[in-house]
Amino acid sequence: MIEIREISPTKRELKRFVKFPIDTLYRNNKYYVPSLINDELNTLLPTENPAFDYCESIYYMAFRDGKPVGRIAGIINKLVNERSGKAEGRFSFVDFIDDDEVVDALFNAVSDWARSKGMTCLTGPLGFTDMDQEGMLIEGFDEVSTQATIYNYEYYPRQMERMGFVKDVDWLEYRINVPEEVPPKMARVAEIVRKRLNVDNIKYTDRKALVRDYGNAIFKLINEAYDDLFGYSPLSEKQIKHYIKMYLPFLPLEDLSMVVKPDGELIGVGITIPSMSKALIKCRGRLFPIGWYHLLKAFKKNDTVDLLLIAVKPEYQNKGVNALFFTDLIPHFNKFGYKWADTGHELEENEKVQQQWQYFDTRQNKRRRAFTKDI
Repeated sequence: MIEIREISPTKRELKRFVKFPIDTLYRNNKYYVPSLINDELNTLLPTENPAFDYCESIYYMAFRDGKPVGRIAGIINKLVNERSGKAEGRFSFVDFIDDDEVVDALFNAVSDWARSKGMTCLTGPLGFTDMDQEGMLIEGFDEVSTQATIYNYEYYPRQMERMGFVKDVDWLEYRINVPEEVPPKMARVAEIVRKRLNVDNIKYTDRKALVRDYGNAIFKLINEAYDDLFGYSPLSEKQIKHYIKMYLPFLPLEDLSMVVKPDGELIGVGITIPSMSKALIKCRGRLFPIGWYHLLKAFKKNDTVDLLLIAVKPEYQNKGVNALFFTDLIPHFNKFGYKWADTGHELEENEKVQQQWQYFDTRQNKRRRAFTKDI
């Protein structure tokens, strides 16, 4: 007998929801990278996440004999639905044991909720915004996850297909061997682009100055660059302020690359960060008592860097600007001992983004999917 309980959106109630995959389902899994518990709570709490200005959600957990066996969140992003013209509910934060009864109970609960709100389809895993984790892993189950992406067992997509969910979109991820020097062809392209477009890289050593000069500009640029991508939810001014406080204080300035015009206008940004995967596995989502030590150590000594995102103003896309990021970053990557770089997830159909990896020794190591179903 499966019991489905709605979880109240309070910190106390949501802790069990957040801890289920960390302490139970993936406790001994060496590929699963847990998020920090407090970060997860801040995403799920309406009092902490500015996305609730235009989103609503519900949280369920499944129990058998009093023990947790699954969880799922339902989300409605009204802004995205207005932009797309769809009546689409999202599912997210979904984890479950390999049991048909458990899976059906969880998805029936979210589907019933979404229908009660007037939704006609259910799609996911998708978060409140694109700053949240998205996409169910369908290839790469024996690869360590990154801090920005979802890990799940191989039976997850099988369960989705059993329930009648079908592919909406796929994302691809790549692992890159960091070269000892900038590839000559890329260096030549970067030099041509500098002169032709009258742009160049800029670096900051003062974090406060970076926030003052470009904090808002970075996230507004992301809005522009990603506006046409699948399911994109534009960041509001309130969200931009939230993410400036959340991310920029911890971003290593050496691993941040910006491209600007002579007047200082930001036309491109590449955000990278030392991989936190091994550290997060060790701290199991907790900063205390020694989680902070593992995270700090990852910033100081690491062989892998995560390429979180690259964003270029639409009018400068496909003009070689990306070459400037890598001619700037590769020397820094070598200086800090990075041997590998893991890309963020890229839409399968976005061939223009994937072409930039042609200069490197690269392998596609993961694929993830958004599933959808009429309800």
